[in-house]
Amino acid sequence: MRVLVAPQEFKGSLAADEAAMAIASGLRAAHPDWSFDILPLSDGGPGLLDALRRAVKADTMAAIVRDALGRKVLARYLRVRSSGDIIIEAAQANGVLHVKPHEYDPLGADTFGVGELLLDAAQQSPPRIIIGVGGSVTNDGGEGMARALGATFLDMAGRELPPGGGALGDLEQVTWQPPALLEGIEIVVATDVTNPLCGPNGAARIYGPQKGATPEQVDQLEAAYFRYAQVLRLHFGVDIASLPGGGAAGGLAAGLVAFLGAHIASGFEMVAEATNLRARLAAADLVVTGEGSFDSQSQQGKVTGRVLELAAEAGKPAVVFAGRANAAPDVDVVTLASREPDPARCMEQATSILREAAKAWAAGREG
Repeated sequence: MRVLVAPQEFKGSLAADEAAMAIASGLRAAHPDWSFDILPLSDGGPGLLDALRRAVKADTMAAIVRDALGRKVLARYLRVRSSGDIIIEAAQANGVLHVKPHEYDPLGADTFGVGELLLDAAQQSPPRIIIGVGGSVTNDGGEGMARALGATFLDMAGRELPPGGGALGDLEQVTWQPPALLEGIEIVVATDVTNPLCGPNGAARIYGPQKGATPEQVDQLEAAYFRYAQVLRLHFGVDIASLPGGGAAGGLAAGLVAFLGAHIASGFEMVAEATNLRARLAAADLVVTGEGSFDSQSQQGKVTGRVLELAAEAGKPAVVFAGRANAAPDVDVVTLASREPDPARCMEQATSILREAAKAWAAGREG
């Protein structure tokens, strides 16, 4: 039996490669005769660097940047040797991995560190910078990113706005001159989020609560995003309010489009192509995927859902391992919550629980 183990991250507990190794270890314990193809995946969020580092020859670069709360952190990115392209995981700067839940600041957290990462990467003179934007804890529409690159954001009185998305409702004027370092560099936003910046399916209403926003703060962010989009349309002639995917990472994707002329592309497809996913899936007898929370959104374009689609198209049996699940009954899903109902303990002991869940599942299968 040849098994393709291709999960994404288990948010808050395991990186994609850690999850893949835990699953494979459990399966192998039950069936030492099985062979394994380990392939951690990402759609542009956390795990993007790990997924591509295994697939392409690349040098790991690093820079000291600010996190979403302004603290110094070490952020890594990749430089692909064959092409010179740079691959950035924005969450290395503005990601939830740097911020504890009690520190969430939905109105003030910003993407300044992402701009610092872009400037550092641009010093390598790459033809292209691919930036995966998932896993953020920010809601600033990319305002911080642009500020790091030299933009200023002023209110009606000519005063500079404080950082964060909450203040954008007072935006009146933007001054902007693209950095010379970034001239001629193609910027690609890797995400499979299709939500726009504004509206009922926009960044504030869909993602704001996940980042600690109260209902009142969601309303404030929604109004701020509309004002931000209005001002940027007047300044740049770009309509980011309804741009599909513009709401990714609290509007960072929209900001990258407006300020740097970026275009949005499927993060999953980029990773799938780079890792030769389809051929590796075709060579497998069993496909194993997984994520922290498997639900209806998982089957609407997220990594786990896309892997299941490809497995079905290829006629391959598949199983999902997840921290918890609320999904269609026709999918074979094994949850960690069924073994450890305490969410905190489940996350703390995710590696061992995931390994044992995989072992128990495999023990009931013939090889």
